[in-house]
Amino acid sequence: MKGHQILALPDSPEINASHYIDEEEFIAVVVPDNLAGERLDKVLAQLIPQHSRNRLQSWIEGGFVTLAGLPLKIRYSVNAGDQIMVIPQASAEEQAYLPENISLDVVYEDEDILVIHKPAGMVVHPAAGNWSGTVLNALLHHYPSIAAVPRAGIVHRLDKDTSGLLMIAKTLEAQTDLVRQLQSRQVIRRYLAFAWGQVKSQTVHASLGRDPRDRLKMALLTGSASKPAVTHVHQLETVDFQKTKISLVMCRLETGRTHQIRVHLESLGNPLVGDPVYKKKLPADAASISFERPGQALHAAVLGIEHPRTKESMIWKALLPSDMQQLGENLGFSASCLWPNWESFDV
Repeated sequence: MKGHQILALPDSPEINASHYIDEEEFIAVVVPDNLAGERLDKVLAQLIPQHSRNRLQSWIEGGFVTLAGLPLKIRYSVNAGDQIMVIPQASAEEQAYLPENISLDVVYEDEDILVIHKPAGMVVHPAAGNWSGTVLNALLHHYPSIAAVPRAGIVHRLDKDTSGLLMIAKTLEAQTDLVRQLQSRQVIRRYLAFAWGQVKSQTVHASLGRDPRDRLKMALLTGSASKPAVTHVHQLETVDFQKTKISLVMCRLETGRTHQIRVHLESLGNPLVGDPVYKKKLPADAASISFERPGQALHAAVLGIEHPRTKESMIWKALLPSDMQQLGENLGFSASCLWPNWESFDV
C-alpha cells in the first residue's frame, strides 16, 4: 500500500455498534446433494469461490461458520440441505480503511456536521465484498481529522441502492448528540418511493429481525429476535401501468431498522419497484418496466435534525435523482407529486 495512508478507526465507550442503523454481512449457502459427506472447508471452497480456502478455514476456526447457530469444525462432514451461515471477517489490511479520492456531493457543512447526497450504488461503510469505494473511504480522504471519530462520523446508513441525504458527525461530541437524537426519534427522515399496486395511506407497526430462513434478509418477526419498527406511509399518487398500478409514496420513519421501508411495503403487498430482494406479490408486468437503477426506487428526500451544538432546527431536502425522476415522468406522475409540498402534510 505504498503511497497510501492506512487508518484504523477508533472505538468509543459512548458509542457502540447497537446505536447504529447497521447491517451485518452474511453469506448463506445450502449444501447440494452432490456434496453430501464432504469436509466443510472443501465444500465452502466450492460454494464460495470468491474466498480462498485458507481464508475460509480461518473463519471456521474463529467460529464464524455456523449451522443452526452453532459453530462448526473444519472436519465436519456436511449433509445435503445443511443451511450454513458464514460471517466474513476483514483481514488486517481491510480493517485498516484507506482514504480514497472519491467525490462527495456536499449539501451542507460546518465545523460540527456534514450532510451529503449519496448516489445509488455507493456503499456507506466498508463490509464484506465492499472494502473500498465507500462513503467512509471518501470521508477519510476529504476530512482526514474525521479518522479520530468512531466510524468516521457515520451515525446512520442508507442501503447501497438507495439514494439521498446522509448526515455525518465531524466531532465526537456531534456524533454522540446525533446518536441521541436518532435513539429518541427526533430526527426527521422522509423518503420517496415507487411501489407496485395501489398503496393505501397508513401507519405500519411491525417489528423486524433477521429472517431465520435467509439471514441476508429482514422479516416481520415477534419476540426477542425482533426490534420495533414504525413506518408512516402516505400515498401521493397512483397511475396505471399495463394491467396493474404503480404508486408514488412518501414514507416517514419513526425507527430506522435495516431495510425497514422495503420490508414494510412488501408486507402490505406493495413491493418497491426495482427491489431485487423483497418482491413477494410482484405483478406479472413488473419485468417490462424500464428503470435504470439496478435496485429499489427509494430516495431519502428529507432530513431534519437539531444542530448538535447550536440547537437550531435544521432541515434539508434532496430532489429526486435523474433515474427516479425519469421513471416518474415516463409513468405519467404529476410534477407536483414528484416533488411534493412537504409542509402540507405530516404523516
